[in-house]
Amino acid sequence: MTLVAGIDSSTQSCKVVIRDAETGKLVRQGRAAHPDGTEVHPDAWWAALQEAIEQAGGLDDVAAASVAGQQHGMVVLDENGEVVRPALLWNDTRSAGAAADLIQELGGGAKWADAVGIVPVASFTLTKLRWLARNEPANAARVAAVCLPHDWLTWKLSGSTDINTIKTDRSDASGTLYWSAKTNEYRPDLLELGFGRLLKTPEVLGPTGIAGHLPNGAPLGPGAGDNAAALFGTGAGPGDAVVSIGTSGTVFVSAEVSPDDPSGTVAGFADVTGRFLPIVVTLNAARVLDAATKLLGVDHDQLSSLALQAPAGADGLVLIPYLEGERTPNLPDATGSIHGLTLRTADPAHLARASVEGMLCGLADGLDALIRHGATANRIVLVGGGARSEAVRRVAAELFGLPVLVPPPGEYVADGAARQAAWVARGGAEPPVWTAETPETYEAVAAPLIREQYKKVANLLK
Repeated sequence: MTLVAGIDSSTQSCKVVIRDAETGKLVRQGRAAHPDGTEVHPDAWWAALQEAIEQAGGLDDVAAASVAGQQHGMVVLDENGEVVRPALLWNDTRSAGAAADLIQELGGGAKWADAVGIVPVASFTLTKLRWLARNEPANAARVAAVCLPHDWLTWKLSGSTDINTIKTDRSDASGTLYWSAKTNEYRPDLLELGFGRLLKTPEVLGPTGIAGHLPNGAPLGPGAGDNAAALFGTGAGPGDAVVSIGTSGTVFVSAEVSPDDPSGTVAGFADVTGRFLPIVVTLNAARVLDAATKLLGVDHDQLSSLALQAPAGADGLVLIPYLEGERTPNLPDATGSIHGLTLRTADPAHLARASVEGMLCGLADGLDALIRHGATANRIVLVGGGARSEAVRRVAAELFGLPVLVPPPGEYVADGAARQAAWVARGGAEPPVWTAETPETYEAVAAPLIREQYKKVANLLK
């Protein structure tokens, strides 16, 4: 049996899966937590990776490995490869002002969409570099290279300390604002616009490029951004829209053409196969459910049960889930709010239902945006920690108006990295086809009232 390793270094934790390269069968796995916060020193990721690898029985017997990770995080290194300051993560919104300035300086969102397929918001790497240049000039002066979380971990696994050997892939590079998925080229002029000078950036590899080697000589794949890896890990096909409910909420498809959305709602990322990954991302997803459990003093199973006791639309109770600002729509300073509170709706069931609906409505709006920009969606593939909730699964079928397929719970980002590693190990033209387990299916149930009342309230906040 040939084994491969897939690694997911997410916002909250590091997961390692060891799978059979031919069948995809899970052989062993490990997991370790990351610290909380929107600013984390990369050494914490490295420590968690070592712990997760140890739990998974080590990597000495694998034929290849690949790392997927949270996108956009700013990892800055000096000329000796030392980390200059803790990384600013995707969900750190302090660079919102820098994003607005960059839009204006280039001449508007349409200019950015044409240049790199995305429009600046606080999540993206270049905005964080602009913030660093403005607010920490001493640290900025030390920076020689910039990379992303999965790039840095792959580089560390390779054992290199030379910043000239850092590699990345198309999917993660496409979320920086200084690399174009359409042209497969860096835009050094935009990097210089954002930071004030040029920096060393990782070499961008193709789908089966080799980013280095493990101590046993096994190749390291190019890796991926987390959403691109999740798409690859689920095995979603044409017409499948993946909705992932984790720390962030995402809805995305694989496409032949990159969308140009000057509003910035749809980001024109790349996938891991050489195609494109149009995507809409919300900052507030599973943590909305976490917040609701705290408010109501219940666990997640009880929250789901409560939500299903209330009617669709929660009798007019609407929760706007911008608990940590929001990325889509671009409202970094917004807060959450509750509308329609009456004596009738002032009970746990209605609040639980409004929490689930509010979280999902933003993602349903995202799917609408994808379709407006040419995406095809015939069914929803629902993954992530939030998909474990029965209420989320059933309400999703009402909100999206499409059949909802829920694969068995799994580490689909790590699985996508493992599948990429198997592709690298076999050296073939096509990736391996792994047999997926049968998903649960929830038939579409139209409930337009939920979307209508949510949009009415959300429009008041724009």
